[in-house]
Amino acid sequence: MAAREPLTDSGLVAPIGDPQSATRNPASEPIAIIGLGCRLPGAKDPKAFWRLLRDGVDAIAEIPPSRFDVDAVYDPRPGTPGKISARWGGFLEEVDQFDPSFFGISPREAARMDPQQRLLLEVTWEALEDAGQVQERLAGSQTGVFIGMCYDEYGTLQFCYSDPASIDIYSSIGSARSVTSGRLSYALGLQGPSVSVDTACSSSLVAVHLACQSLRSGECTMALAGGVNLILQPHANIAFSRAQMVAPDGRCKAFDASANGFVRSDGVGVVVLKPLSLAQADRDLIYAVIRGSAVNNDGRSGGLLMTPSRAGQEEVLREAYRNASVSPGRVQYVEAHGTGTSVGDPIEALALGAVLSDGRPDGHPCVIGSVKTNFGHTEGTAGIAGLIKVALSLKHRAIPPNLHFRRPNPDIPFEKLNLRVQQAFGPWPPGSEDGGPALAGVSSFGISGTNAHVVLEEASRARPSLRRE
Repeated sequence: MAAREPLTDSGLVAPIGDPQSATRNPASEPIAIIGLGCRLPGAKDPKAFWRLLRDGVDAIAEIPPSRFDVDAVYDPRPGTPGKISARWGGFLEEVDQFDPSFFGISPREAARMDPQQRLLLEVTWEALEDAGQVQERLAGSQTGVFIGMCYDEYGTLQFCYSDPASIDIYSSIGSARSVTSGRLSYALGLQGPSVSVDTACSSSLVAVHLACQSLRSGECTMALAGGVNLILQPHANIAFSRAQMVAPDGRCKAFDASANGFVRSDGVGVVVLKPLSLAQADRDLIYAVIRGSAVNNDGRSGGLLMTPSRAGQEEVLREAYRNASVSPGRVQYVEAHGTGTSVGDPIEALALGAVLSDGRPDGHPCVIGSVKTNFGHTEGTAGIAGLIKVALSLKHRAIPPNLHFRRPNPDIPFEKLNLRVQQAFGPWPPGSEDGGPALAGVSSFGISGTNAHVVLEEASRARPSLRRE
């Protein structure tokens, strides 16, 4: 692993408490986020991501010709069969670049690997470096891997559009979603649970939930959780355009009156997790603490399978805050799913207002926002992108703006719901009247009907940063 930068000015701090005397209650112990790695549109790492958020950068761009021929499939008329209705998206650069020898992979195998697997190897390594973990010490450890993803477009390119004579076992392994988590475990020698998760857009936040459960049960002592998404073909864009779910201007205008759909984007994100008491004992630096989480499904909600359910969302919120032993009314910020659709935004806001108003002090509306307004919907990475945003926001004690919010959606009674959309970069809102900690929630909902919500708390600022020995 590369040497870490000096930590004295990092702003990360250890929680209050004597790490040697920390008492574990495994069933409900908080989970510490001790490392971050990401590559997102306009941001090659967590530091660049925070600058993008702080400065309110819109990272949407035209679909690059290296992905597919946009002109051949574009038609501005919404719903046109076989066509996409937007030329926009959020994209990572140089996704074809990879150093296979660094990970002990042959060039032939690397060429057959889905770029999503290659990107995950690199970003996971960076997250472990950020956490101060030495790879040699991880080999043989009970470290778990939980990765969310919902597309494997590279496999279609290999099996449907390439010479059949070029297909080999590396093509199959390199394109399998099931192998994505196993690839990380194999490359790093990790022997804890290794699980690939696909619940559509909630995949990576469900992966975080499963990782926390595994840590609390003792299945693993450390966990890597995250997600990956890469747009290589137009087919999903065509499907969503046909359903008129795509914003023609390529912007997710969450909670705004002009919200008219989402835009698809690339993204990779990984967090390194440990039980809080173990992180304290190991003198790890902590970005934020996961107090609790929940996952559920809308079931037969009465609408179409893909239609979000207010009842399902309310229940996952209530269960997450019960599991976290946190009153919803004490939460100051929620990173919403916030896709910017005319149906989804009001349903999500109504669910948030119904649950977060419980015990909320007068004059302290819950602030909401969505990172999708910066760079679009990263689908399998959406939940982890929101989680990393909140972890960085808690570290910096500030909330970035929700972009493209000019006129409130008339179907959302913000004042009645006690909600407020963050419109400018600003300090973290004050906590409860008794000076409680900074608390936040992260939501992620899948077109599968699977909902996830994670509750985070700031790492204590009462002790100085610890330099790793």
